[in-house]
Amino acid sequence: MSASLDALDPALRTFVHTVCSEGARLAGGRNLDWPQQREIAETVRTPWRAGGPVMATTTTHRIAHGADGVDVRVHRPQGVATRSPALVYLHGGGWCLFSLDTHDRLMRELAERTGVVVIGVDYALAPEHPYPVALEQCLAAIRALREQPDTFGIDAARLALGGDSAGANLALAAALRLRDVGAHGGIEALLLIYGAFDTALDADSVRTLGTADDMLSAEEMAGYWAAYLGPDADACRDGYAVPAHAELHDLPPTLLLWGERDVLASQNATMAGRLRAAGVDVDAHAYPRTPHSFIEAMSISDIAHAALARSAHWLRIRLAVTQDASA
Repeated sequence: MSASLDALDPALRTFVHTVCSEGARLAGGRNLDWPQQREIAETVRTPWRAGGPVMATTTTHRIAHGADGVDVRVHRPQGVATRSPALVYLHGGGWCLFSLDTHDRLMRELAERTGVVVIGVDYALAPEHPYPVALEQCLAAIRALREQPDTFGIDAARLALGGDSAGANLALAAALRLRDVGAHGGIEALLLIYGAFDTALDADSVRTLGTADDMLSAEEMAGYWAAYLGPDADACRDGYAVPAHAELHDLPPTLLLWGERDVLASQNATMAGRLRAAGVDVDAHAYPRTPHSFIEAMSISDIAHAALARSAHWLRIRLAVTQDASA
């Protein structure tokens, strides 16, 4: 067993070993293009999205945007009022992988535990659709939710934005754009789970947490940034693309969660500090012995369950969810 695996919580060690070994088996040593990588990623994640809460309804809507539009998946838990607050959730995967399907259980868990509608955005993936396509699609989805709240059965004045990894990047970027155009009213909370906020990784993180044996390597992260931003990703100072370079004032209350055994841990801690320094109401928690993507192990991990419980409790407070609203 590698030192990286041995340092993890036992349940999460099983998760990482299973995901990585099955991915390697399916890849078979081949040099895969992005569509092939996506196919394997979907297959490997299939067992981990099974089970979980049963929704009252799950529907898909096409939102007009550009030539093709963008789909959103709307999870409404049992007993939720017609005008429910909503969490707009953006899945991770380095802007290049994963989908609404890989994150379906996570969104259902958040919907059930929080008592709100959770809406996933099926944004287009890089490198075929580089920055700012995904961000523009996410903003289009938020705009449609606000303009057509009755279509989605939500209270558009009580929205949260959330996401994991690359999705946390997009959620924060969307909040920054909405702030800068004066359209941030009604965005009551940001849920950021092990976000990718900076193209730069500190040397210690690369050496100790970003090796080939880790859930997310430094090399993989650099490849994702290059696919999203282009070959000059390291030189990008656009704060909507790389939030580490953004001004962070006047953002909604923010919850940041990450694992201490994640190559992105340091930049999540830095982001939490910068948000506080900018006057943002911040709650942050780092989970020991926990890698990148740990919340996907919710079917076997008590730590993942604790992170979901923390997220749900915090969202209920920020979105003013009462027992009457979710019963």
